[in-house]
Amino acid sequence: MSLIRPFRGLRPKAEFATDVVAPPYDVLNTEEARQRAAGRPHSFLHISKPEIDLAEGTDPFDASVYQKGADNLSKLVTAEILIREDKPVYYAYRLDMNGHQQIGLVAAASVKDYDSNRIRKHEYTRPEKEDDRVKQVDALNAQTGPVFLTYRQDDTVDGIVNNVITQSPLYDLTADDGVQHTIWIIDDEQDIAKLTATFDAMNNLYIADGHHRSAAASRVAAMRNKNSNASGEQNHDYFLSVIFPDNQMMILDYNRVIKDLNGLSNDEFLSQCAECFDIQTADQAVKPEKPSVFGMYLDHQWYRLQIKDALIPKDDPVGRLDVSLLQNNLITPILAIDDPRRDKRIDFVGGIRGLAELEKRVDSGEMQVAFALHATQLDDLMAVADAEEVMPPKSTWFEPKLADGLVSNVLD
Repeated sequence: MSLIRPFRGLRPKAEFATDVVAPPYDVLNTEEARQRAAGRPHSFLHISKPEIDLAEGTDPFDASVYQKGADNLSKLVTAEILIREDKPVYYAYRLDMNGHQQIGLVAAASVKDYDSNRIRKHEYTRPEKEDDRVKQVDALNAQTGPVFLTYRQDDTVDGIVNNVITQSPLYDLTADDGVQHTIWIIDDEQDIAKLTATFDAMNNLYIADGHHRSAAASRVAAMRNKNSNASGEQNHDYFLSVIFPDNQMMILDYNRVIKDLNGLSNDEFLSQCAECFDIQTADQAVKPEKPSVFGMYLDHQWYRLQIKDALIPKDDPVGRLDVSLLQNNLITPILAIDDPRRDKRIDFVGGIRGLAELEKRVDSGEMQVAFALHATQLDDLMAVADAEEVMPPKSTWFEPKLADGLVSNVLD
C-alpha cells in the first residue's frame, strides 16, 4: 500500500461550487448551520449537519439524521450538482486568509499507515465523537470532512504543485468568512506517479487537525474488511486528507479564561504566582513574544509573566510546552483545576478572536482571570507525535480552516 494515493474525487460542478461550499461541520452548532443554509438548497451543510432539515430539537446523533444526510448527498449526485472524476487524481488546494497563503495536496491517505503510527497523532479522541463520525461516514458511504495533515517540506512536491497552480483552477471562491479557496486538478500521470513515490519515501505524516475523522476512517475500514475478502487496497482503506508542508502552516495561540481564583484574593493569587513566574505590570494587552512568556488579565490590568527557567523540563516534549507550563505551575496548583477537559471553571478562546475577547470575558464578570499564550510551534507538535505522546487539550488552533464539500472521497 502507498502512504497516499490519488482518488476519484466527488466534487461540485464549477458553476455550483460557491453554492455548495460550507464551513467544517464542527465549527457551527445546529442553529448556526440552519441559518447559514437558509435559502441555499445546495449547501453542503445539508449533508454535514443534516439535522437542520429535520424537526427542531431532533437529536443530532439520531439514526434519522445520518439517513437524512445520505439522502441529501444522493439528491445532489442525482441532480449532477456533485460529479465524480472519471479517474483517480490529486488536487492542489490553496487557502488564502488575510494575505497568508498555504498550498496543500488533496489525497487519500493510508489507514494502514495511520494504524501503524506512520501517520502520527498528538491528541486523544473522545469515543462519542468518534462514534458520530463512524456513523456519518458509513451512512454516506463517503468521507466528506478532510483530515488536515502536514509533512516536512519537500522540493519535489513544491515543484509539481507550483507548476500546477500556474494553470486554470477548478474553483476559485471566497467563503462567508473571507477565506479564499482555490483548487486545481492534478491529472498528469507523471506528476501523479512522482507525487506518490515522493510521499512513499517520507518517514512520516502528522495529523494537524482531524483526529476523530482519521480514527473513524480506521474503524470503518476495519468494519468493512472484516466482512469481505478485501486486499487492503479498497477506497475505504484510505481517508480523505489535505496535506500541507510544515513551512507554510499557521498555528495561532489558544488562550484560557477562568471563572474564579479558587477563593484567593487578587493579592494572594499574585503572590502565589510569583513563586513560579517573574511578574511585571503592563500598560497594554500582552501578546507573548516568545515561548515561556504569558499574558495575564486580572481586574482590568494586564501582566507579563515569565516562567522561571529552572521549571522548564527541556527534555520533555510535552512538559516544556507553554500550555503544560501554565497548567502545571499555575492552573492546577493555584487554581485547583486538575482536568481542563472537564472542569467547567475553565474555557478556551482561539487566537483568531484576539486579546480583546479575553478582556471582554473578564470585564463582563463571566470570568475572573485570562491568560494569553504564545502559539504552539509545529516542531513541538511533531516532537510530541514522534515521542508517541499526546498534547494537553486545546494546545493548537490552526487557521485557515479547510472547507467542506469541495472534494469528497466515495468508499466504493
